[in-house]
Amino acid sequence: MEGTLYSLIPAVLMLVLVLWTRKLLLSLGTGIIVGALLIHDFDILLAIQQIWLVFRDIFYTTDGWNVGNFYLLVFLILLGIMTVFMTASGGSKAFGDWAINKIKTRKNAQIMPFALGILIFIDDYFNSLAVGQIARPVTDRHKISRAKLAYFIDSTSAPVTVITPISSWGAYIIGTLGSIFVANEIVEYQPLEAFVKMIPYNIYALVAIVFVLLVALLNINIGGAMKKHEKRALRTGEVLDPAKNIAAVQAKEVHIFNKHGKIIDLVIPIAVLIVATVAAMLVTGKMALDEEATVLKLFENTNVNLSLFVGGLFSVITALLLYLRLPNRQLSIAKISWKGTLSMMPAIYILVLAWMIGAIIEIIDTGGFLAQLIDKVAFNPDYLALLLFILAGFMALATGTSWGTFGIMLPIAAQIAVLYDVSYVIPAMAAVLAGSVFGDHCSPISDTSILSSTGAGSDHMDHVITQLPYAFISALAAGIGYLFLGITDQIGIALLMAFVTILLFVVWFIWNKRQSE
Repeated sequence: MEGTLYSLIPAVLMLVLVLWTRKLLLSLGTGIIVGALLIHDFDILLAIQQIWLVFRDIFYTTDGWNVGNFYLLVFLILLGIMTVFMTASGGSKAFGDWAINKIKTRKNAQIMPFALGILIFIDDYFNSLAVGQIARPVTDRHKISRAKLAYFIDSTSAPVTVITPISSWGAYIIGTLGSIFVANEIVEYQPLEAFVKMIPYNIYALVAIVFVLLVALLNINIGGAMKKHEKRALRTGEVLDPAKNIAAVQAKEVHIFNKHGKIIDLVIPIAVLIVATVAAMLVTGKMALDEEATVLKLFENTNVNLSLFVGGLFSVITALLLYLRLPNRQLSIAKISWKGTLSMMPAIYILVLAWMIGAIIEIIDTGGFLAQLIDKVAFNPDYLALLLFILAGFMALATGTSWGTFGIMLPIAAQIAVLYDVSYVIPAMAAVLAGSVFGDHCSPISDTSILSSTGAGSDHMDHVITQLPYAFISALAAGIGYLFLGITDQIGIALLMAFVTILLFVVWFIWNKRQSE
């Protein structure tokens, strides 16, 4: 079954079930079971053993404890605890009251998460969670649905980090480019130089960022699902669907707050989270190197999960100290810690199952099968970037990982491009990055999407379903851009056509909206 057409079954089945039932845990579990059965030719006992092994390997492998995953899961719990502290102290309410006076329009409230997403470019995980914590009190006050907030967060975090050299993504990609260039004897570019030259060719990321800004400015609600969430929020003030039992974001949210709380009870813990996390990234990057290094090199070697844990720990301690200074505390420290932990459990369940199906998909070699397809397709090399964009998008959608798609597809893209002409290398690899981010935006098992819905306090499937139309429109515009790149060999024309496509859609949407009013 490995590396064949059958290797698509677990991913496709999972995606179909997700869209059909909207039950993510059931769909992930089904994909895991079916994948394990396929790996072992439907031997039930071996399949059960395989499921246990992929679960165990999340925490412990033959090489020892998987400390990085522990750090990330504990960070999520710390983030939940910090959020409850900020709410119970009255910091979130105080910040919301202040913001309601400063950010007076719904338009500006929607621009806020976009602007924060651009500014917090260090890491996609950090971006997703930090932006949600800061923006949520403001967007809630202006009756912006949590699904809309999750879209703003998700569609800025990955696109921004994938085009920023000084970020965890940029550092990883630059490091990967170095080994690819050596393996293919590419001497025309240095890794950092190549990354910078790839930025304008990363059409999907650029289009997605511009589209988010237009959506925020013009309040564009595409598709029945997003319209439904936004209409309900405006009409009733309910930013979440009350018909659902959303344990993470509704039943477990704290509504008791201290009347003596101030804005500092929210701002200082978040500031500590940002400063401590970035400092830890630089320190862990330095610890991994023996020689003097540039900032870029430090980010290339940083331990992101450990840094998030350190930042989360310092921020919780800060929030605790601020809470203890307040009189008339209504919630005990133990109760706050318990509620914060409970609030993050659904996200942790989803993340663990996403890791498990990711491991199953890797064993059954879904990515390898998709990568082989490109060798069997006869095509004009001028359209290599378009082909790679489509293939990388489907691979990231099926596997739920941008970085995994980078690892598989970037070497293949470079190898094929060099066979024709070294000038194809930059657009080919940039198209892989673009397609990977697109697929990541559409995949319900993408860790970035999971953390974006967590940061926004949105139901995860609500986020996935409502984001799909926006992602597909951005992908269509990017695809048209790559098509014109093949026709003209001019990136300026390609970008122009991609942005014109988005603008035409926006004009059509506004005209259609006015006609229906």
